[in-house]
Amino acid sequence: MNHKTLEILRNVVGGIGNAISFFLFASPVPTFIGIYKKKSVEQFKPDPYLATIMNCILWVFYGLPFVHPNSTLVVTTNAIGLAIELTYIVIFLLYSDKKGRLKVVAWIAVEIVFLAIVASCTLKIFHTTKKRSNVAGILCVIFGLLMYISPLTIMGKVIKTKSVKYMPFYLSVGNFANGLIWTIYAVIPPGPDPYIIIPNGLGALSGAVQLILYAYYSKFTPKDDEKKPTELQMVGPAP
Repeated sequence: MNHKTLEILRNVVGGIGNAISFFLFASPVPTFIGIYKKKSVEQFKPDPYLATIMNCILWVFYGLPFVHPNSTLVVTTNAIGLAIELTYIVIFLLYSDKKGRLKVVAWIAVEIVFLAIVASCTLKIFHTTKKRSNVAGILCVIFGLLMYISPLTIMGKVIKTKSVKYMPFYLSVGNFANGLIWTIYAVIPPGPDPYIIIPNGLGALSGAVQLILYAYYSKFTPKDDEKKPTELQMVGPAP
């Protein structure tokens, strides 16, 4: 393929990735509609949304032209995700108790300070996009891998309880498709981009395992349980 064809292919794949990522970012909407209607966060935790905000911020930084050129779709995907996650947090702040609000505000402050330190050190110490990409990319991979702890615990619960009610089918499909499409995107020239391939390759593998578990344990799960809402949040599209 010539350069122009590869560029078009990469943009098409990235566009599909954007659409899938939007679906994953929007997956908690029913949870927050419920919070709005009840005017209470009840037992829901802000942790997955705070973690996704940090993940998105790092990927936006990674995709900036002076850090990692030719990564516009990485920036747009995570900028949209960041806006959506911040909306969730605002809703959480409105309907949480004082203790919950303080926790959220404290974590947001920590994330802002952390990003400021990372950005200032990266831009001042490293003066080439290659070196800046390496630093930002490593941080993105580390945070991305840490976020996979949540799906692992969910998969363990499925095996233990022999029930898939804690693991929504369409969210598992979304995680698999998201990881797969962004891995393909990262392989197409000017790739390969290992910092996108590593977390998304593992995301695709994690999604595939979830689907295998769903196929096996769904026959042991009552139909009513499969329809119960859960608080399961996506790992966070990476990028």
